[in-house]
Amino acid sequence: MNQRTILVLGASGLIGRFVTDDLRTRGFRVVGLARSLSPAQTMSALDLELPIMSLDVAALTRLLSEHEVDVVVNCLGVLQDGPGSDTNAVHRDFVARLLQAIADSGRAIRLVHISIPGTAEADRTAFATTKREAERLIEASGIPHAILRPGFVVAPSAYGGSAMLRALAAFPINLPVKVMATPFQPVAVEDIAATIAWLAAREIDDASVKAVSWDLMQSEPVTMAGVIKQFRLAFGTAGWPGIAMPSFMLDLGARLGDLANTLGWMPPMRSTAIAELRRGVRGDPSAWIAATGIAPKTLMDTIGRHPATIQDVWFARLFLIKALIFASLVVFWLVSGFIALFVSYRAAAGILTAHNFPPALVDPVTIGTSLMDMSIGVLIAFRRTAAFGLVAGIIASLGYMFGAAILTPDLWIEPLGALVKTGPAIVLMLVALLILDNR
Repeated sequence: MNQRTILVLGASGLIGRFVTDDLRTRGFRVVGLARSLSPAQTMSALDLELPIMSLDVAALTRLLSEHEVDVVVNCLGVLQDGPGSDTNAVHRDFVARLLQAIADSGRAIRLVHISIPGTAEADRTAFATTKREAERLIEASGIPHAILRPGFVVAPSAYGGSAMLRALAAFPINLPVKVMATPFQPVAVEDIAATIAWLAAREIDDASVKAVSWDLMQSEPVTMAGVIKQFRLAFGTAGWPGIAMPSFMLDLGARLGDLANTLGWMPPMRSTAIAELRRGVRGDPSAWIAATGIAPKTLMDTIGRHPATIQDVWFARLFLIKALIFASLVVFWLVSGFIALFVSYRAAAGILTAHNFPPALVDPVTIGTSLMDMSIGVLIAFRRTAAFGLVAGIIASLGYMFGAAILTPDLWIEPLGALVKTGPAIVLMLVALLILDNR
């Protein structure tokens, strides 16, 4: 067993989780650290939840010393600024504190930093520019380091952009022709983990890897169309005729994604993601291959050896309509409450009056239920309160159904079937609750 201790920062993410588990199977002692971990991710006593971004230099120094860390793998990253997400804070400011903590720890520690491919001249987003600033800080620190720049990461799990491409592959939908033609060199997450394991096994004073920057991706040029085609072969949809999405639809989706981002959601289709897609993913992996001897897996090796399972297909199909499900529920509750309160107030109140409801309670109940409906819509709209809003919506709907059965039973046979349709709405809210998690 390798006795070196590796600290993985961002151990709940797509790369961080796989690397944490993979390094443990190779015999390393791995401390997996994340702001939050799902129950399924806390498989070891060394899987820790800490408010990473709140840790100052002293706290980081203690963390490195207490766990006797030999290698730090920084997988932290956010795509775009928004509630709880600050590209400067995550990519630049935290790295500056981490570098100082490594220097103050008095330990010989190698930093492995996950960055992005490309050149500074082509950086156009806050995501890219702050990632590049972090690279410059690391290079100037004098600390033994390896900056890894993975291409499009293909992993057994899916999140963000990789989930979006799987979703596109499950339907006959293509991105605009120009975007589909952009270079999109992939890398298997297994190759990233193997590279980190290779680095972790090297001695800290090995001059050949004291300060390296490598592009990690397959050598053969691949376009985004090629990546989606390979996913479609796995999904069994390769023979379907494709429909190219107009560019304005992509831009509209990005704007709607940015709106959702301000509400705390993190949809893959945001302005930063689209800008990076149009930029493409390219690099030169020759230095990485020559140094490590790792032969990068091809798309066929990574995706094409096994057909997609039913859980893969279900996820891909649901992923694109998840936003539609939540948006429709928000609109449903907001509009129903608004109509009852402002458009058809007399009609809504008249239902209670016609069923001999106490006159003193007609207005308070009508106003109260309308405000409750709109409040449920607002709760569902915000990611932080969405689960509470969905549960509240289910309870309110059941309350309406049982209340009507007692007070206004004739509404159950009303020609438009308003109460009957409440049942499918409850089911849709239950579906939304079950697919709420992103990872």
